[in-house]
Amino acid sequence: MSHLNQAQAVVLALWSFGMVLARSSGLTNVTHAIAELTEQKEDNVRQRLREWNRDRQDKRGKKRQELEVRACFVPLLRWILGWWDAQERRMMLAMDATTLGDRYVVLAISVVYRACAIPIAWKVFAFDQQSAWKPEWLALFETFRQVIPSDWTVLVMADRGLYANWLFAAIQKLGWHPFLRINASGKYCPAGSSQFLPLQNLAQQHGDTFSGAVTCFKARPVSGTLLVCWAEG
Repeated sequence: MSHLNQAQAVVLALWSFGMVLARSSGLTNVTHAIAELTEQKEDNVRQRLREWNRDRQDKRGKKRQELEVRACFVPLLRWILGWWDAQERRMMLAMDATTLGDRYVVLAISVVYRACAIPIAWKVFAFDQQSAWKPEWLALFETFRQVIPSDWTVLVMADRGLYANWLFAAIQKLGWHPFLRINASGKYCPAGSSQFLPLQNLAQQHGDTFSGAVTCFKARPVSGTLLVCWAEG
């Protein structure tokens, strides 16, 4: 995070280390953990943590700077890549849209690593002030166009609630591979055929699987590899 000044980097380190100690991201818990370790007053620690995340105009002092979160996305991914096995030229990214009650909506892109998801880019909306998601997703992906080496195999996963034709095309345009879940209620057309058949025919009981080149969605067709699996549960 070399683009941060010393004060910003120090408080970011305090937040990060404090969350590990407290096993929580809550301000009160993190404050208590740091204050106990550094033998500082909790009020002083709390104020320092709160000031760090505020907009510039809401901070005390004339030389206060605002932390531009988006500027951290590329350095964060480069840091992760710096620890990547040199022989492992593959990466899995996951897209997720999370609603936090009726307060916030979070769009996030994460690196999948050792059964965990490490967020590398995100956009937060107030629940009642949501804008269109498409330009936001495209902007998040565009951030990393020149970061991941072009000769790497990159799979982008998304649940069926996020599937869209434009998303499929946008991921391919980056040279990556869409790995997007779709509804089983649609239809598919096998390669070399002109007949569209129900997707549900491909898996009719637990254990059924299918893999093959097909065209999905008769109204707005998309060609690719279809993977089908009916697993327990």
